[in-house]
Amino acid sequence: MSLDRPLDRPLALTQGDPAGIGPDIALAAWADRQALGLPPFLFIGDPAVLASRAALLGLDIPLQETGPENAVSVFGNALPVFPIDSGALVSPGQPHVATAKGTISAIETAVRFCFEGKAAAVVTNPIAKSILYQAGFGFPGHTEFLADLAARATGKTFLPVMMLAGPKLRAIPVTIHIPVAKVPQALTPALIEETCRIVHHDLKTRFGIAQPRLAVAGLNPHAGEDGTIGREDLEVIHPVLIRLRAEGINAFGPLPADTMFHDEARARYDAAICMYHDQALIPAKALGFDTSVNVTLGLPFIRTSPDHGTAFGLAGQGMARPTSLIEAIRLAGALAAGASA
Repeated sequence: MSLDRPLDRPLALTQGDPAGIGPDIALAAWADRQALGLPPFLFIGDPAVLASRAALLGLDIPLQETGPENAVSVFGNALPVFPIDSGALVSPGQPHVATAKGTISAIETAVRFCFEGKAAAVVTNPIAKSILYQAGFGFPGHTEFLADLAARATGKTFLPVMMLAGPKLRAIPVTIHIPVAKVPQALTPALIEETCRIVHHDLKTRFGIAQPRLAVAGLNPHAGEDGTIGREDLEVIHPVLIRLRAEGINAFGPLPADTMFHDEARARYDAAICMYHDQALIPAKALGFDTSVNVTLGLPFIRTSPDHGTAFGLAGQGMARPTSLIEAIRLAGALAAGASA
């Protein structure tokens, strides 16, 4: 997708863990904004961290503290920053629990700006969940927290759906951050059905695919081999797909996962619905490690993110590649432009 017309509101880009590579890649993205034709974004985080990281990396990047109302006009000449204090002295590659409050506040602020109509979408830099857990963070990860923020803002319940979107593959795990041993119990017909509905809806309304084709992977090797290698594919997944197709949703399978991701197979579908985390993310990252984007479907606002983690070992070293963040910014801008068209 491409950004066909300029945005009149900025994307809200969160800092992520300030000791990680979020500041590094945000600075790199802004530095190349004109050459890349990036939509305007407002960095939500600690300006002192940005300034020190820019100095460490030898980057001469002007920063301007501002709110979302002026970010678009500022963006051409300076990196607009909505200031949120980190809560502690930040050293690259050395995460600290005292920064958790600022990390969480940046996410809350980005979502609030979207609900207030001041930001066009949320783009999140990577967080360190272990650090947040130490501070009492009560969610498995970013995605679940965003769904809770949406519920608090609207009074409605949302099922967030993770999609890794790259130039060669869109892959969706039905279950995400749970042990593999718990996947069969978590794969209820209701969860599979609702995930497929959300993917179908968002591919139509946000990605502009008129008739989405959903290839649904089986849980077991060879999709269960007619029940000889597990019954879940026959008894749980297959009946769901029959119901969905009866309603006009083109969801087909369950398919053997080992033959779903080669070039010829991928040409037959728009998204792969996978049963667990690694079944989706291994092929997604193998086919587009630097270019895949984490997109959250099923929320009342647009959210994208790089498909990598905090990479503490690269922070401040000048080695972090901003490619995935750049693609996340591009996609968020394109989706936002489409939504407001």
